[in-house]
Amino acid sequence: MTTEDDPFHDRELDPEAVLGTHTFEDVLFTDDTETPVNVLTGETPAHSQATVEEAKEFAASIDTGTPQIALPASVESQVETQSKPYTAAAFFHFKATGSLERHRAYHAAYEADAFTVDFEANYASGDLVITVERADEA
Repeated sequence: MTTEDDPFHDRELDPEAVLGTHTFEDVLFTDDTETPVNVLTGETPAHSQATVEEAKEFAASIDTGTPQIALPASVESQVETQSKPYTAAAFFHFKATGSLERHRAYHAAYEADAFTVDFEANYASGDLVITVERADEA
C-alpha cells in the first residue's frame, strides 16, 4: 500500500487507536443538558428550552454526507448568541471523541473503504458508541 492509498498516512493516530468499540460517556445533548437561568426570574430563557427530539431532528436535518449528532452547546454560547442548548456535528467530532487526533482518525476510517464504521447515539444516557472494523473482517 502506498502512502497515498493509506487513509492514515497523515494522521497522528494509526487505525489500531480506533478499531473496536469505544464508548464516549455524557457527550450528547440530553434532557439534563445545562441551560442558563435568568437570575431575576429563575426561569430558563425560551431560546434555551428544547427537547431531545428537537435536537435529534435538527442534527438529522443537516445536509451533509456524514451523519450528524446533537451535542450540548455551552451555557456561555447559549447566552451570548441566544441559541438553542444543542448544536449538530459529525458523529466523530472532537467534542464527542475527546481529541482532535481521535476525530481525524475516525474521519479517516469513515472515509476509507477498508473500514466499516457504525455508531449509536443514546440520547437518554448521553453516551455515544462508535465501532470500527476492518471491512474484510466485518
